[in-house]
Amino acid sequence: MKLAIHAGSVITPQEEIPDCTVVTEDERLTAVGREIEAPGDARTVDARDKICVPGFIDMHVHGAGGHDVMEGNVEAFEAVGRVLASHGATSYFPTTVTSSVEKTTRALAELSKFIRKMEQMRPSDLQPQPIGIHMEGPFINPRRKGVHPEEHIIPPQPALFDAFQQAAGGTLRLITMAPEVDGAEEVVRRAFERGVRVGMGHTDATFQQAERAVELGIRHVVHVFNAMRPFSHRDPGVISASLLDDRLSTELIADGVHVYGPVIRLLARCKGAARILLITDGLAATGMPEGDYTLGEFEITVKGDVACNRAGVLAGSVLTMDRAVRNMVKFAELPLKEVVRMATLNQALLMGLERKGRIAAGMDADLVLLTRQLEVAAVCTRGTFEEFS
Repeated sequence: MKLAIHAGSVITPQEEIPDCTVVTEDERLTAVGREIEAPGDARTVDARDKICVPGFIDMHVHGAGGHDVMEGNVEAFEAVGRVLASHGATSYFPTTVTSSVEKTTRALAELSKFIRKMEQMRPSDLQPQPIGIHMEGPFINPRRKGVHPEEHIIPPQPALFDAFQQAAGGTLRLITMAPEVDGAEEVVRRAFERGVRVGMGHTDATFQQAERAVELGIRHVVHVFNAMRPFSHRDPGVISASLLDDRLSTELIADGVHVYGPVIRLLARCKGAARILLITDGLAATGMPEGDYTLGEFEITVKGDVACNRAGVLAGSVLTMDRAVRNMVKFAELPLKEVVRMATLNQALLMGLERKGRIAAGMDADLVLLTRQLEVAAVCTRGTFEEFS
């Protein structure tokens, strides 16, 4: 199938091209430019009143549509995917939460099967591509556990990491760890040897410990400001390292709840457009009414835009990637081109996704059409295109 989209502007995101045509064939982009003629056998889309951007990449998402990826079944994975795609996420990293070793191992194995299946097929309906697994825990610091159940938090162990990686069948791509806890350095080194990236998160690291983690090769901070040692002028901690060290990229939950608007603006000024990764940390409640839901093995309650456990501790979000983009434009007062980069190219570069995150010939046909109000009007996931009324 061929598709030709004539957009009012295309944000690649390295540049913004007005009055531009994007052509796809099957799962790839074949041409991008102002003087391109649509192939005669292509479906044409008149989007001259819209903005075309690369498909969003959510690196940190636990669930959506009433389902959690820890459920470990295709029905749950597909339900999560439908909600993510409808909000512009064309690729994502299904993210586990700290749980029993048995349940974690089972979820990893089932996620691996689903990821491999999706690699081999082009979806008939609008489904984002699960790129690889993001494990959040269990090798975290119980002092900064957030809602992760303390009874399942385990000190980093190479043998257990190997067991998790084996269960994931080569699809484990990222693990969130506290680099300061005993045993972490050995597991960090092993992860890198196996091609698994490590993010600092749920950590009580001091500034010096965070910098040591950077020297080991860690380049990624998980949901910055949340579930980490607070900043103090005499104890700057991991937050100060996150802001100052240009080698580090920072995940951001830009919902105005986990991080308030002025702090988002501060982060943007410190890190710039190339070092911020918009994520959702989305839960099963994403796209659903207020009420009670589960995250792993525990219950959460959603009221308004806030998700908490029974003790009132924030427990992920109901944010979507399109709303994160709108919020970032508002809170950080940045041009759309820079914010689009935070939802697309930065993730692709950090995770080594060669065909994702950009609009250019040869890339995957992952596209989002936005209205001038930055609402999702249409989505293309590896060539499967759907418009929304």
